[in-house]
Parts: sequence; structure tokens; C-alpha cells
Amino acid sequence: MNAMMRRVVIGTAAVSMALTMAACGKAGGSSSNSASSGGNKTIGLLLPENSSSIRYESFDKPLIEAKVKALCSECSVQYNNANNDAATQKQQFDTMVSQGIKVILLDAVNAPGTTSWITDAQKKGVKVIAYDRLASGPVSAYVSFDNEKVGELQGQALVDALGANAKSANVVMINGSETDPNAAQFKAGAHKVLDTGVGKIVYEQSGEWQPTVASQKIGAAITALGKNGFQAVYSANDGMAAAIITALKANGINNIPVGGQDAAPDAIQRILAGDQAYTIYKAYKPEAEGAATIAVDLLNGVSVGGTATASTDSAGLNIPSLLLTPVVVTKANIKDTVIADGMYKASDICTAQYADACKDAKIQ
Repeated sequence: MNAMMRRVVIGTAAVSMALTMAACGKAGGSSSNSASSGGNKTIGLLLPENSSSIRYESFDKPLIEAKVKALCSECSVQYNNANNDAATQKQQFDTMVSQGIKVILLDAVNAPGTTSWITDAQKKGVKVIAYDRLASGPVSAYVSFDNEKVGELQGQALVDALGANAKSANVVMINGSETDPNAAQFKAGAHKVLDTGVGKIVYEQSGEWQPTVASQKIGAAITALGKNGFQAVYSANDGMAAAIITALKANGINNIPVGGQDAAPDAIQRILAGDQAYTIYKAYKPEAEGAATIAVDLLNGVSVGGTATASTDSAGLNIPSLLLTPVVVTKANIKDTVIADGMYKASDICTAQYADACKDAKIQ
């Protein structure tokens, strides 16, 4: 069982309405178009890494910065990336607190290890928003996706990709980092489906969100099980899936379903080419804009209830939350998801190498 129980999960339409209301100054009854009188008008943004996923610097950061500026012309965003080092992130956090920044968006490298520093920051009047991962400690709000649902979708997509062979299939699982609570939820959700949906989980390890580690782990699985010892691979994200697929091909293992998460552009191309079975699309724009709206509201002393309409229980705390719904992406719905939403242009995906596959998928 997860330590965190979702009591309410809101849909995309509700998110859109809430963000619109907040942008109009209706969330909490006052405008988000001006920063609090006096004081520091900087919002801190601490993101975890940029090695296994392009999302943070390509999507989250610019989307958050743009939304903050749209809501509060006098506000600015101070950004740091921890490069997957918890000690570095702690230093970045402490520096922001010492500079007088009163609202910090934190996507923690080591979420279970943040309790003491968030508690200390709270005593100094700093409000911390847990972004994408639920940091431990007295956070003021939490913005993410229904992460166990992500895992369930991953598991079901892998079962669907196996088709009639699912019930007899041996599956390898390469999970995310053990210090990331999201990874535990992805894993739990995937097990809900895979434990009964496939023949057996024959090898399961953490890839630590690192493609190099994932490659090593799949190599160990091949050594232990043999080339024919498994029929599918669950990968917790697309960065690891890329490394896993490369390692499988290098060992002469082709055409077995491998799934991922994040809807990275190269993952979409691998899906078109038939190398990757699916990915999970978590629309970054509503997540980033929701977080930015909450951050500006907290800076202004405005209630976040117009945006954070869900709640999450964490260590006895009732955290106002914005929880969004993920979507499975396969070759059949690329056009209707990541292309239709404007996450990518067809031209971004349909380079010369993938032109024929794009035509087959009716993207071009």
C-alpha cells in the first residue's frame, strides 16, 4: 500500500476551468496579476535532473516561467537544476531561503530526505510547493499526476502489446529510483496489472532513472535469463527505455514490447518505428501552469483552493493538491495526443527517417 492515499482526483476539464478562474483573479477572491506588496517577488524553481529526461528544461521550466510572467508581471523565476544530486539541491534550496525567496517550487531528487529542510524553511515563512514528486515535510501544495494510475496504464499497455501471449509471458521490470516516491507509485500501479495480467515477473530491478544503469540491468537480465527468457520489458520512463532497446538489439533481441513514460520526442519516433510499444503522456502544460498559478497565489497570500481542488494525505498532513490524469500513447493515437495538443509539431517527429512511418500513422 502507498503511504499516500488520493481522496480526490480532478479531470482535465476541471483543471482548465480552475486555471482560467485563477488567471482571472477569482481563485481565493483576489487578482493574481500583482505580486504581494513589498518583499521578494521571486519564485524559486528547483528541478531534479536533465540526464534521463528532456522534459524539465525543455517543457517544465519555460512553461512555468511563462505562466508566472503572465500572471505577475513584476515576478521572476530563479531556476536551478540539481543534476540528480540531492546534496546539490539542498544547497540550492538553502541559498534560495537565505536570499529571502518566499515561495519555492521543488521537484526533489530525494523526496524522502526533504523533511528537515522544508520544516526549517517553513519556520522562516517560506512556502514550498512539491512539484511532480511529493517531497516530505510540511509542503503548502502538491502538483502532479495520479502516479499510481500512470503505473496501471503502463502495465495495461504492456499487456495489450503482448496480446494473446500475455498470460504466458515472462516480463522484466526496470523501475525508477528508489528515492523517488513517484517511482514507488508507478511500480505499485504496474504490479496491480502485471501480477495477474502476465505469466510472471522474472527479473525486477531499479534503473535509478539512469539510462546507463538501465542498460546494465537489462544486460544482467539477459545473462541470467537468456535471450529467450523473457517476452517484454517494463521500463519506468522513456530515457531508460531507449537504453534498454539499444541493449536488446545489441544482443539480437528484436520485436519484443518495451514501454516507457514521458512522451519524449525520440520515444514517439521509436513508437512509430515499432521499436517501443507505448509511452505515457503527462501533459506538461497544465501541470506547469497549475504549479505556476499556485506559486503566484501563495506569493500574493491568496487561497490556492481554486486550483488545488484535490487533496493528498502525507504523514498526517492534508496537502492541497492538483492531480492530473495521464494518457497512454501508441502509434494509433500519436496524432490525437501529443500532436493535437501542440506538444510537438508533426515536423518535429516526422524527420526523413520516420517519414514513411508518419504516413502510415496518418500524421502527415
